[in-house]
Amino acid sequence: MLILRLVVGVLFVGHGAQKLFGLFGGGGVDATAQSFEKGGLRPGKVHAVAAGCAEFFGGLFLAAGLVTPFAAAAIIAVMVAAVVTVHWQNGLWVTQQGFEYNLVMIAAAFAVAGAGAGTWSLDGAFGLDVASAGWGVGALLVGVLGGAAAVLTGRLYGAHQDAQHHPRATPHSA
Repeated sequence: MLILRLVVGVLFVGHGAQKLFGLFGGGGVDATAQSFEKGGLRPGKVHAVAAGCAEFFGGLFLAAGLVTPFAAAAIIAVMVAAVVTVHWQNGLWVTQQGFEYNLVMIAAAFAVAGAGAGTWSLDGAFGLDVASAGWGVGALLVGVLGGAAAVLTGRLYGAHQDAQHHPRATPHSA
């Protein structure tokens, strides 16, 4: 469990650092915000910071094994939003820009949340009893709902902004 947590967690820290700080070849908040705007997540800057923080801190907490189901839920939420906004229309396989990678990360986060962080974790050191099928299912549900809510609010906000900036022509009576 330690190896799984470290690999997945540290990679998510890296993804978050790309979005937040422009590290590891990432574009930082502004470039991520522009990309999110194009994908329909508006306001882009809010969604970029939220996704970056979910990845960075979710990954950090997952790697450390601290409040593991909450870390897993944050990671699952970001992956669900990525599937819906970017990858779903491309099908399953990552070779076609599909959602294969995202699905693997969702499954890994779900598995860690359900099985628990293990003995070598901060959850174990602090005696936190956050390992069970219920915690795993809860992390999955919170993550799916959180990702879906991010996409829905981003698209509704965008539609509202578009309507305010480009009102429909209405017939005027003479």
